Amino acid sequence: MSDLAPRQNVKFDRNGTTISGYLQLPPGGSGPGLVVIQEWWGLDDHIVALVDRYAAEGFVALAPDLYGGRVTHGADEAAELAGSLSEPEAARALAGAVDYLLEQEAVTSEKVGAVGYCMGGGFVLLLATERPDSIGAVVPYYGVGHLPGSYAAINAPVQGHYGEQDGMYPVDQARAQEQQIRDEAGVEVEYFYYPAGHAFANDDDHMGTYDADSAALAWQRTLEFLHRHVG
Repeated sequence: MSDLAPRQNVKFDRNGTTISGYLQLPPGGSGPGLVVIQEWWGLDDHIVALVDRYAAEGFVALAPDLYGGRVTHGADEAAELAGSLSEPEAARALAGAVDYLLEQEAVTSEKVGAVGYCMGGGFVLLLATERPDSIGAVVPYYGVGHLPGSYAAINAPVQGHYGEQDGMYPVDQARAQEQQIRDEAGVEVEYFYYPAGHAFANDDDHMGTYDADSAALAWQRTLEFLHRHVG
């Protein structure tokens, strides 16, 4: 569609709000649904590449665009964009993406998986509390910001990936979060901690913290977890 930005290939309306995003089908044309939630940089080439990688592994993967086409690789501007993002509006967009996926004939799962990175790692936990009926697996990667106050509503297993040298979300906070989810939600929780910093799985490496070994291990763990719980 010519009216969409290069990284957007779908557009849909939910409750009067127009949501754009990037959708990719697996080679077989159908598979379990997966929402991929962006970092604070926006729906950039890294997130598009992740959607493509998940699709190649069998998922119908969708990354909703929470910034309406804006992308930055400057930390100050990214912080500004993330800070000005309306949490309720973003939450509605994410819930709309879940519904959109579940309506697609290509989606074979009754629930969708949800994975989020950086800012999206916070949103993925928030989404899991707001749509427990539709989320079958939750994967936060070094999530920051937009975290729910309580995890009691989560109804899906959670697998977290955090860096032991993360300066944006210290490992002690991640360990406390892991225990809080386990205590409040009573679901299967497994957090993995890597000898790496924040955004260690982002091979665009805007922060100089990419760690190939940790990223590869986290990727395999994520795939196994998602396939186990959503198909």
